Order: sequence, then structure tokens, then C-alpha cells
Amino acid sequence: MINGIINIYKEAGYTSHDVVARLRGIVKQKKIGHTGTLDPDAVGVLPVCFGNATKLCDMLTDKSKEYEACMLLGVTTDTLDMSGQILSENEVLVSEEAVREAVMSFVGGYDQIPPMYSALKVNGKKLYELAREGKEIERKARHVEIPSIEIVSVELPKVVFKVSCSKGTYIRSLCADIGDKLGCGAAMKSLKRTRVGSFKVEAALTLAQIEEAMAKSCIEDYVLASDEVFMDCLGAIVKPEFDKVLANGNKLIFPQLELEENRLVKDGEWIRVYNSQRIFSAVYVYEKAAGCLKPFKMFLT
Repeated sequence: MINGIINIYKEAGYTSHDVVARLRGIVKQKKIGHTGTLDPDAVGVLPVCFGNATKLCDMLTDKSKEYEACMLLGVTTDTLDMSGQILSENEVLVSEEAVREAVMSFVGGYDQIPPMYSALKVNGKKLYELAREGKEIERKARHVEIPSIEIVSVELPKVVFKVSCSKGTYIRSLCADIGDKLGCGAAMKSLKRTRVGSFKVEAALTLAQIEEAMAKSCIEDYVLASDEVFMDCLGAIVKPEFDKVLANGNKLIFPQLELEENRLVKDGEWIRVYNSQRIFSAVYVYEKAAGCLKPFKMFLT
């Protein structure tokens, strides 16, 4: 069984669930999960977790992301991208300077309303299911962080830009909001996700490449170990006599550990924990008030 993460390049036409289904067939393994939905027309980075690394799915979903988007000014659609039904078409009379100013005004973040055509659930039903039934419900705006935007090109009515953003940011909505600010409307024409956390598009593998790796029996060459996700956390090795404490998922105290660095550990800090054989086993969190480390995620095979 594969235990770890593979950086997959999702191609256009596949849903994220399609990718997982295909991978189950390719690697002959059921325990697989993806780390965040990409629209069928979108392409790019989709980290996929295998085996005990599926416990990472929600944690990787929370990672910051980067995209390259092409926005088409002067058109609005019901899905906020060009796959939907056109609602309006307007002449684009704004200047390049005004476009650049509008785009850059969203740096820092803002309160964004999620699109109706999205996988968000309301009362147990996905918004896109309601949208397909012709229903539109009120959605609460959610604050999203946008640390940076880089405008790649402006060839009106098309604008290409790169954006770094927090979890829960919809680039389709960002395009529509830029269009609203300019007064001409806008829809997303194309989208490529270029980074999720430390996973970059340059290292992503297509499904065809995964099939080839399986045929050559070298798939493990492309599997990232679960602990790689936590390499920015302090590491600790359990002393041999306390391996059982770790294996049972019990609390740990510092005298039971050998820390990679001799420094003060902060309250709430994550610790990457290995057994005495240096096998990655868990992520613990230090609770200063309790004077111990408590298990946060266990990765025992």
C-alpha cells in the first residue's frame, strides 16, 4: 500500500473526484483522498493523499494557494466563468490603467461572496445542486486573504494575472468582483493552480505519468512522505522505553523525547514526532497549561 502524497497535475475535463477514481484504478488502492476541489475546466496542482496520509487531506486544504487566471472583461455568466450561460455582454471602455488599479485594489483581502456554482454545502446540499434546480440562496460573505497579485498581461478585454490567496478564495468570484468594480462585468476564462502549500506545478505528474510509473514499478519515487508536510515544525524522537506510549496515542512529556533543537517550545506549537526507530508517527501539539504534548494527528501504519 502507498502511504504518502503525490503531486498530481489535474487536467481539464476531470473533476477532483474523477482524479481520485482514476487513481484508485491505476494504483489498485482504495484509501485515497484529494486535498481541495478544482473546477472541471481548471488545471494544475492537486495533491492527492494515499493510505495513512489521507489524514492530511483537511490540513492540506487549509494551505495557501497560487493561481494563474485569465479574466475576460465585458461579459458575465451564471457560473462566473466561461463554461456558464452568458447573462450580459458589455463594451469594454475602461483604460488599461483603470484595469490595473482595479485588480491591484484587491491585494490584502476582502469579504467575498461564494458563487452559487460551488461545492459549498448549505443544509447538507451543495450550492451547485441548488443552482442547477434554478434556486439561488443568500450566501454570507467570507473574508479571504490575498497577499499578492501580479498582472502578467493586459490585452483588453483579456487580463492575465497571478494571485496568491488563502483557503476558500474563489478566483471566479474575484474576476466577477473586479468586473463589477470596473462597471463592465467580467468572467474567468481559464485557471491554472500553480501551488498548494509547498506543492508546485513544475513537479506535478499527470495521470498518464502515474500509469507509466506504475508499469515501471517506480511509483514510490514520486511519493512524498507525510512528514515532509511538517518539516517547518520542530521534530522530536521518542526515547525507546516510551515507544509504547507513542504507539498508543497517549500524551507525551518532554523528558520522554529528544528534540531536534534545544529551544523553548511555544504554547500551541506543533511537534513532528518519530518513534525510536525514527519512523514518523504523529503530530503532537504542546499545551503549556497541561504541561504536556497531546496527539493531534497519528500516522501509524
